[in-house]
Amino acid sequence: MKPDNTNFFQKVYEVAKLIPYGRVTSYGAIAKYLGAARSARMVGWAMNGSHNMPDVPAHRVVNKIGLLTGKHHFDGTNLMQQLLESEGVKVVDNQIIDFEKLFWDPFKELG
Repeated sequence: MKPDNTNFFQKVYEVAKLIPYGRVTSYGAIAKYLGAARSARMVGWAMNGSHNMPDVPAHRVVNKIGLLTGKHHFDGTNLMQQLLESEGVKVVDNQIIDFEKLFWDPFKELG
């Protein structure tokens, strides 16, 4: 059974809004928190659809090893990286430095 996309996307946005400034999470971590562990790609689709929603910090959602895999969905070539760096997150070669230290796990943080 496939989750209802609009409902699922809305839940993804609600979780993304809770990611603290200067922290990051992964598509898979949000999917797992929402009880849809195998739906990381759908979380990515939701993030792609959030760019007209200034209250959804899509730049804080990266892949499971801290790569900025969604960066081509942002306006400009380096906007995702610039947004992260403006929050103190160091990025080298599209990879977040100290990813484990900056990782925010909604499953642990939100219970």
